[in-house]
Amino acid sequence: MTDKHPERFSADTGEAVRLSARVTGVVQAVGFRYWTVRKADELGLTGTVRNNDDGSVGIVAEGPQAVVLELRRWLRSPDAPGRVDDVQESVSAATGAFTEFRVTY
Repeated sequence: MTDKHPERFSADTGEAVRLSARVTGVVQAVGFRYWTVRKADELGLTGTVRNNDDGSVGIVAEGPQAVVLELRRWLRSPDAPGRVDDVQESVSAATGAFTEFRVTY
């Protein structure tokens, strides 16, 4: 149930969702993963964040739709570390596969 039109998820329906995102820009060697973990923990989300070989950062986050939307807004805001040039994303139904939010390698 991947939705290539995340704007359709701009309103909260109360359901649990999964955000899969690829963040590009100056997002490695600037603490981006650790600040993402901190923000996700603050929001009560579960999932993972990792550096990709191409210099981007991959994020999978699950939680209530409104909270996932808050993380999505944060990723695009000046509060995110480094310099985010683009966020490619898809939103789907949550799977419940995670128990915490952590950095993976």
